[in-house]
Amino acid sequence: MKNILVVKLSAIGDVIHALPVSYAVKETFPDAHLTWVVEPTAYDILAGNPCIDNIILFEKKRFRTVRGFLEEFRPFRHELRARKYDAALDLQGLFKSAVVAKLLGKEIYGFSRESVKEKIAARLYRHKFKIDYNENIIVRNLSLVGYALNFSFDKSEILKKSPCFEICKKFKNESGKKRVLIAAFASEESKIYDKFKDVIRLLEGCEIYLCYGSESEKTRAEAIISGTSAKLLEKLSIKDMIDFIASCDLVIGNDSGLTHLAWAVNRPSITLFGNRPSHRNAYVTDKNLVVDMGKEIDARSIDKNDFCIREIYPETVANFAKRLLNG
Repeated sequence: MKNILVVKLSAIGDVIHALPVSYAVKETFPDAHLTWVVEPTAYDILAGNPCIDNIILFEKKRFRTVRGFLEEFRPFRHELRARKYDAALDLQGLFKSAVVAKLLGKEIYGFSRESVKEKIAARLYRHKFKIDYNENIIVRNLSLVGYALNFSFDKSEILKKSPCFEICKKFKNESGKKRVLIAAFASEESKIYDKFKDVIRLLEGCEIYLCYGSESEKTRAEAIISGTSAKLLEKLSIKDMIDFIASCDLVIGNDSGLTHLAWAVNRPSITLFGNRPSHRNAYVTDKNLVVDMGKEIDARSIDKNDFCIREIYPETVANFAKRLLNG
């Protein structure tokens, strides 16, 4: 294999879960040229990765109008076809990602109709790989790539992984206290835990920061830390956030990109789940834990009106946190 293309467009957490693929490819084929197609929101997750030789941006919003499509399609196709690929791997499993892969030619690999998120996507793949849709997403990604490139992996290799990013050690902890980052927000309300103020109070004695993305999240974050010793973390770039997380003794949050970043840099984390299957969306290690409601959840049938995450006791979260912080 000389030229390999990976299509994993978004979101940040999903792209993080696909990063082990780049290391597996380069370990198996050290001289291979690896190109990755991604949307702008997740670009910084890939930029500078030593295992990725080229990144192609897919700016979806530019294709939404007829005029935009006519202006952008030819240049985008030309960039994709500038190199002849031996294999194109669609890890996303959406119609849009399958179309991107299809632009490259025949050797397209993806999940089978039973295994893919949008069944219509499977029609565009020449080679289809069948795996349980509810299998862990990291295992799914590596299994598809192993099938496409004819190599095997052991799950123990995931546990032994090195940090997925270079750390600059920009944010030093000189307080003498354990540093905890709380990622209190997520893309959907039903994924957001509402008792972080209680968790903060139960972790008295730690240096606790709360982060935010949008201005509305900032307002909510200020309300959470009000009356506690926690501090608001200034808004950081993704690169700086990676460095900050690397300085933390623990990250606690919802099923979102930041808790997955903690896993990616081998920092302790606790990820809270309600209406999503924790066994699929997080890879549990001795220092990367999950707290869920114990429900049997089919990843294909998510009830976005299920706010059961709010039933998790803050004492449960705090007890897990103390266990990790105290070794």
